[in-house]
Amino acid sequence: MEWIKLIGILIILVGFIFKFDTIAVVIIAALATALVSGISIADFFTMLGEAFVNNRLVTIFLLTLPMIGLSERFGLRQQAVILIQKIKGLTPGKFLTLYTAIREIAGLFGIRISGHPQFVRPIVNPMAQAAAKTKYGEISEEDEDKIKARAAANENYGNFFAQNTFVAASGVLLIAGTLKDLNYDVSTGSIARMALLVALIALVLTAISNMLFDRRLAKKYGKKEGDK
Repeated sequence: MEWIKLIGILIILVGFIFKFDTIAVVIIAALATALVSGISIADFFTMLGEAFVNNRLVTIFLLTLPMIGLSERFGLRQQAVILIQKIKGLTPGKFLTLYTAIREIAGLFGIRISGHPQFVRPIVNPMAQAAAKTKYGEISEEDEDKIKARAAANENYGNFFAQNTFVAASGVLLIAGTLKDLNYDVSTGSIARMALLVALIALVLTAISNMLFDRRLAKKYGKKEGDK
C-alpha cells in the first residue's frame, strides 16, 4: 500500500484542474500525505512551522494595481505618450533598454515595480509605441505587435535577472537558507554579487538586441521627414 503515499499528487492535480485556491490545495495535499505516512497532525504542523522559519521570505507587497488603474483612467497613458513624443531621436529600442536598466536598478534596491498588468501595459508599451511613431511615422500592425512583445520581454529580462541582486530579496534568502541546510557556507552578499554580474550581462545583451531591432525598423521605414 505504499502507493497511497502518492495521494498528495492526486489532490494537487484535482485542485489545479478545478482551479481551487493554490495554497490551500498544497497544504491539504501535504497534510493528507503526512497522515497516510503515519505522521501525526501535531508533528505535521511542527514540520511545516520549522520549514517556514528556516526558509522565511522577506517580500514587500506594494498595492500598485489600484493606483495604476486610477492613474490610467485619468490620463496616465496619454501623458506618458506626450512625454515620449517630446524627446527627439528616441527609438523604441533605446527606450526599452533604458526601461530595462531602470528595472534592474529598482531590483538592486528591492523596489517592486509590479510587472506586466500594472506597468508594462498602461505605461511602457504605449511609450515604446509612441517612440516608434515619432521616429518613423505610422508603422504596420505586425511591428506594433513586435514592440508590444519586446516591451513584455524587456520587463521579464529586467525582473528575472535582477530580482536577486538585492541582498534581502526572497530568492536570495531562499537560496542561502537551502544551501545552509545542505552545509554550504554561503552568504547572502555573495549570492547577490553573482546575481549582479548576471544582471549586467543580461542588460548588455538586451541592449544589443534592442539596437538590432531599431536598425531593422530604420531600414524598413527610414527616417521621418525633418528628422536628423
